[in-house]
Amino acid sequence: MKVLIVLTGLLLQGIAIAQTSGQQPMNRNYNYAELRFVDVDRNGGDGIRFNGSFDLGNHWLVVGGVTALDFNNSVDTTTLEIGVGYVWPYSDDFDLFSTLRFARAEIDTPGNNFDDNGLAFSAGTRGFLTPEIEMRGSVNHVKFDNSDTYLELAGDYYFTRRFAAGLTLEFAGDTDVITIGARWFFR
Repeated sequence: MKVLIVLTGLLLQGIAIAQTSGQQPMNRNYNYAELRFVDVDRNGGDGIRFNGSFDLGNHWLVVGGVTALDFNNSVDTTTLEIGVGYVWPYSDDFDLFSTLRFARAEIDTPGNNFDDNGLAFSAGTRGFLTPEIEMRGSVNHVKFDNSDTYLELAGDYYFTRRFAAGLTLEFAGDTDVITIGARWFFR
């Protein structure tokens, strides 16, 4: 709850700065590779996530990622996602986007291993509050044997046009996930 209050304060401050800034924001680039450290608050899980996006032109994207998590109770999970997305330029500063991905999850426990396939869908917005600060927000739904819907809030600081780093918060029922990482834009 404290993190949500701090994030709301930072978001409001960023909006105020964006309204008074005379600088043009950077272009939203959908050609990137991203590496993130993942911390899951439930069961003491942590790991890494590698995501990527490639702009095919005409607002279409190819997206994908791999997440590998290790939990304190000797459970390891690996999730692979690959799919397509579409971007709607909403304004000069913000885009709306959606993605549909095929997802495969592997869960390794001390006694058994499980595999499951499913679909993942995301819809959200992405844009600049200031020329250096980008915010993202999305609703995500993942359907395996069980479904899960979660909210994602993220912010990145652009050190250059090709490199940004930031924080992501995911809120899903009883489990919250925090990631910290960096994006490298290759086009």
